[in-house]
Parts: sequence; structure tokens; C-alpha cells
Amino acid sequence: MLGFAATVSPSAYWYLARGTGAVALVLLTASVVIGIVGTVRFASPRWPRFAIDAVHRDVSLLVLVVLAIHIITSVLDGFAPISLLDGVIPFVTPYRPLWMGLGTLAFDLLLAIAITSVVRRRLGYRAWRAVHWLAYASWPVAVLHGLGTGSDVKQWWMLGLTAACIVAVLVAVWTRLSHVSGDHVGLRAPATALAVITPIGLAIFTLAGPLQHGWARRAGTPSSLLARTPASVSSSSAASSASGRSSRGSSVSSLPSSFTASLSGTVTEKQAAGGAIVDLSMSVRGRVTGRLRVRIAGVPVDAGGGLSMTGSQVDLALAGQPTVLQGQIGSLEGERFEAQVSGGAGTTVNLRVQLQIDNQSDTVTGTMVGSPTVSGG
Repeated sequence: MLGFAATVSPSAYWYLARGTGAVALVLLTASVVIGIVGTVRFASPRWPRFAIDAVHRDVSLLVLVVLAIHIITSVLDGFAPISLLDGVIPFVTPYRPLWMGLGTLAFDLLLAIAITSVVRRRLGYRAWRAVHWLAYASWPVAVLHGLGTGSDVKQWWMLGLTAACIVAVLVAVWTRLSHVSGDHVGLRAPATALAVITPIGLAIFTLAGPLQHGWARRAGTPSSLLARTPASVSSSSAASSASGRSSRGSSVSSLPSSFTASLSGTVTEKQAAGGAIVDLSMSVRGRVTGRLRVRIAGVPVDAGGGLSMTGSQVDLALAGQPTVLQGQIGSLEGERFEAQVSGGAGTTVNLRVQLQIDNQSDTVTGTMVGSPTVSGG
């Protein structure tokens, strides 16, 4: 039933979806900053007003192009149940509906701005200007989308990029507030308060939500894409937590510095849009005990049943660990793969897994080598 391709590499769609998401945030930030600062009346032979307006327009159009690529590649990636309809109608997707819906809403707002700009003369300046203000609303919505469902939200570079975008918008807002005319001076205090509260709120949300363990489940990831911890492992984990192993670093100290374990379990395959999803559910026995679940989404690459990976999820539930360690496959070749899984208290385990799959009985056996590390102090 199942055969892995001789060489399997992560889908280009996966990297394009992640990359275009980050680029879109930078371009949208640039568009908002230029739009805000551009309202400040100043004379410069080097930067005349029409040049600033042209740059603002071109950057805004480029944002829409990059977002379109981001949506299409997210759909083609195939791992999450996302359709093109989810890219234009917010809050209807079964995959993280709120956070995906915010991204869709930001795209719709920008699309409305582009369409009304085309018919600006017929629409009238006042109506166009009112719609144009949606650009400023789309930016915080897009930031929340990225924090809530971004694949790289826990990476230092993505956090730094998001922080830089927030700082850039704040500087632009404060620059604009310093040039508020006497007729609108009453708006300075509430606008300043909003500019201060927004980054603080985003920081609190990020620390309390996306950076915490288990966010994928709380964000609305379908249970079919998450590992299910067996009752026996859950009970063992709960007992370990209750006995005082919840302190930082205790989960790592309860694991050997390196370990080897045997694997045995079952493998199933089901068809999905554009390919297939393979689930491997295995018991772990040896120096550590528990369950290992691997989900691989892929597209066929040959008539022999090989798959080219488009997405993955690895979940390791070990006795004595208070949380399920989660991660993704880093490299996959034949029936051997390497992955890195992480959990609470800075626990990170590098895994090297060698499998033997019996397509006749739909069973799998193998070995797993783990190397735990600790981060975060």
C-alpha cells in the first residue's frame, strides 16, 4: 500500500508560503509607513510628493501580488485543509478559523482599497478616502494573523522581524502626531494612547499565546492534524507532573542524555486533495517508553507509490514528560528521517528514526535514537 520515495524533500510550496507571508508583512508595513509619513506636508526636491505617492501605490500593489502567492501556495501545500475559498471568505476554514480568518480579512481589506482606487474618479474622493483608511486597519489584523498561525512565530528572526515592523509603524505614527494641525489637536491624545496600547497588547498576546506550548491546539488546529496522547501515557505524564516534575529543566533531567528505543505500530494512508496523508502510530519501548506519531502529507512522484513530502507533524509522548513534544521532519530519505521536537520548559529532542514498513500487513517497526537538549535556562 505504501512506499516512500527514494529521496523525499519538503515541498517548495511550504517554503514559498512561509517566505511570502514574511515578505508580505514587511511590504504591508512599508506601505503603511509611507502612507502615514506621506501625509506630512513637506517640500523636498529629492522626494517630491508625486514620487512618494507613486512609491506608496507600487508597494501597495506588490503587497497584493505577494499575498496572492502566499494564499495559493498555502492551498497547494496541502497539509492543512485550506481552500482558495478560505483565502477570500474569512472565518470559514476548519483550520485555525479565527487566525486564518484574520489573514483573509486583511487581504479583503487591501483588495477593497485596490478596487476602489481603480474607480476613484467615479466613486468620489470622500468615499475613496474612507475606504482607504482600511489600509491602516489591515496592518494590525495581518500582524495578529502572522502571530496566531505563522509557522515560524517561535523563531527568533520572525519575532525580530515582527518587532521591527511594529517599531517602524510606531515611529511613523509618532511622526505624524507631531505634525497634527490645530484643527485636529484633540485627536493627538487618543491616537497616542492607541499607539502605546497596541504594541503592549501584541506583546502580551504573543507571550501568553503563540509562544506557549499547546498553542496549535488552542488556535483551532483540527484534531486530525494533532497527535492523540494515549490514556496510559497521559496518566503517567499527569502523575509525573503532580509529583513535582513541572519545574524548568526537570523534564530534560528525567531523560537520558541520549537514548535508543524500538518502535512498533501501524501505518495508514488516506487520500487528500492533490495527494495523500500517511499516519504512523507507534509505541516506544526501551530506555524511554511512550508513543510516537508521525503524519506525512505528500503528492505521488511515481507509479510505485512514492510520495514527495509537502508537510509533516511529529508528536512524541513519553512517560515522565508533562507535555507532548511536537515538531516536524527536517529531512526524510527512504524510510529514514530526522526530526526535532520541542515541549515546555525548554525541552528539545533531536530524533533519528529508521523504519521498516510492511505494506502487506500495514505494520511498521523500527528504531529511534534521541538526543535531548535544554534551552531557555
